[in-house]
Amino acid sequence: MATAGGVERLLAPGAPFAVEDGVYSGGPRTLREFVEVTWGHGDRPFLVAEGVRMSYREFFDAACGLARRLVGEYGLRPGDRAVVAMRNLPEWQIAFWAVQLAGLVAVPLNAWWTEEEFAYALDDCSPGVLLVDGERVGRVRAWAARSGVPGIVFRGEAEEGFAAYVADTDPLPGPPPVDVLPEHDATIIYTSGTTGRPKGAVATHRAQVGAAMNPRYFAAAAALARGEVPGTGPAMVSLTTFPFFHVAAFTSFYTVMAAGGTLVMMRKWDADRALGLIRDEGVTHFAGVPTTALQLLDLARRTGDPLTSLVLLSTGGAAAPPGIVAGLTEGYGERIEPRNGYGLTETCGGVLANVGAEYRAHPGSVGRPSPVTEVRIDRPDAEGVGELWLRGQCLIRGYWGNEAATRAAFTPDGWFRTGDLARVDADGRVAIVDRLTDMVIRGGENVYCVEVEGVLHEHPDVVDAAVLGVPHPLLGEEVVAVVRLRPGADAGGGAAEALRAHVGKRLAAFKVPARILVRTEGLPRNPTGKVLKRELRDAVAGSLGGLGGLDAG
Repeated sequence: MATAGGVERLLAPGAPFAVEDGVYSGGPRTLREFVEVTWGHGDRPFLVAEGVRMSYREFFDAACGLARRLVGEYGLRPGDRAVVAMRNLPEWQIAFWAVQLAGLVAVPLNAWWTEEEFAYALDDCSPGVLLVDGERVGRVRAWAARSGVPGIVFRGEAEEGFAAYVADTDPLPGPPPVDVLPEHDATIIYTSGTTGRPKGAVATHRAQVGAAMNPRYFAAAAALARGEVPGTGPAMVSLTTFPFFHVAAFTSFYTVMAAGGTLVMMRKWDADRALGLIRDEGVTHFAGVPTTALQLLDLARRTGDPLTSLVLLSTGGAAAPPGIVAGLTEGYGERIEPRNGYGLTETCGGVLANVGAEYRAHPGSVGRPSPVTEVRIDRPDAEGVGELWLRGQCLIRGYWGNEAATRAAFTPDGWFRTGDLARVDADGRVAIVDRLTDMVIRGGENVYCVEVEGVLHEHPDVVDAAVLGVPHPLLGEEVVAVVRLRPGADAGGGAAEALRAHVGKRLAAFKVPARILVRTEGLPRNPTGKVLKRELRDAVAGSLGGLGGLDAG
């Protein structure tokens, strides 16, 4: 990323990112301290959404008012859980940070969940209050009544058990007087549950403030690599399209708040609307899952939109196809800096990053670790591929009420088993090869789905692609791909054969999908952009008339 000398300047004793005993020694110690500093941004715009514009001072006063209400009226005490369940609204930020100012544990829940899914998580974390929007209240109403837990509804009507949110913006009292320590729990964020029931990942304040420092470090190192002074340049205006309950969003809004930037929100993803917001709001930073970034770049290319204000395009939440960088460079040269990285719910967001020239030169990498993150490859094979293990400040302390899952995920000396296959090159760059559970073993040969998906994404007719293994009577498993083509592309059998030939030019024959199924609708994904391969596998089974009928190939 940056030169060795540049990084040394960032990490030297007394420097902004100095590390002592594996922890950032400067900066805030808790999320309460982190958000209190934002009051100093005063009247600078912070939140922009659907005609609403809120300054940092307005936001902070409202968060303090709600925090006082949680402590005073609701009688909540440090350690009590407070659920936040809303779509991306300015009020989500007010509610989350009010919880931190009150010394409570924030539990951001997936706003897309059904009533049953909400009930599972609510039973699991036993909150003392529900902070929900009018669209979510119906999904938690029965649980709240059954459990006797009160709630506050935002942008909705008061009803039995739920008071309507009324902003208290009195600037004089400030936040409630509670003690918050680095070792206290700050958040419980539920895993996506793509492989089973979601687990509540518990992060301390120490872990979360480390996560807030990481993107600032990566940005500073990238600035030095460009020959610039960190912290200079245009004021940050970020179009953040991640749902706020996902850790990728935390990485994004932590960065915005630390810089005193502006956070631009969308009710739901729409590429046309995103282009309009970039133009109208002077957006400098785009942050979203790879699917939204690809759609944005494709529409900008087709419409000739110059993306004049944009200086950075960052993806996260799912594996980024290498073609994103190539398309960005082809359309805009080196003016817009690409960024991707790697992080998990269990790491409180991004702990590795690949930025700018490094990303262009190594598009298959997720970059190098932050100064407070250690990387290890467990039991590497002959090609250096093994399970990625991580250790450091930003790791969760475990899973809420689930000691068995915690012991399974962590080694006794603190290494977290990610479940991802990776390799590390001689310069310390990490490349994610695949999920341990997602790798296809075809006739004894390992086929990494991410590698095949990356090649499919490079074809100009492919909008989206997923690769998975299906049972085969002779080979054990066979490789199948599901693709969505661009409008107007040939969706007949010729397209599938052309794509197989395209993959065959780049990869060994055993990696070429035996079947490629073309879909007109989008691939099933969770709210963070990850393909739901369990659902896709069922669809594939129906299309193939059973999973054992493939030719041996």
